[in-house]
Amino acid sequence: MATIPPQAKSKQLRACLLCSIIQHPMDFRKNGCPNCEELMQMKGSPDRISACTTTYFDGIISVIDAEASWVARWQRTSKYVRGMYAVRVKGRIPEDVEAELESRGIKYRPRDQSDQD
Repeated sequence: MATIPPQAKSKQLRACLLCSIIQHPMDFRKNGCPNCEELMQMKGSPDRISACTTTYFDGIISVIDAEASWVARWQRTSKYVRGMYAVRVKGRIPEDVEAELESRGIKYRPRDQSDQD
């Protein structure tokens, strides 16, 4: 699991537009997204990190035991790795990622809470 350096300011943190995990940009660059790297392909790509993450997010949830957490289920993160997740993320995934999700039969639901159940 990635750790956030104590000197990191919240403005430097970025949230993945697909899963909403929050990491330092260097963690995305070094390891990619721990939940959706197969689709987002951020590892080693600053341009892809800029396109697939954002600094515009609200709230932070720390998820330790995702499968047992009602908050993780509510946030749709119960199948993801432990870590810090944004409550709401502003922005949309790139069109190529959305097209890939659609081709796999997966409906994209933005994490800005505009598409709530």
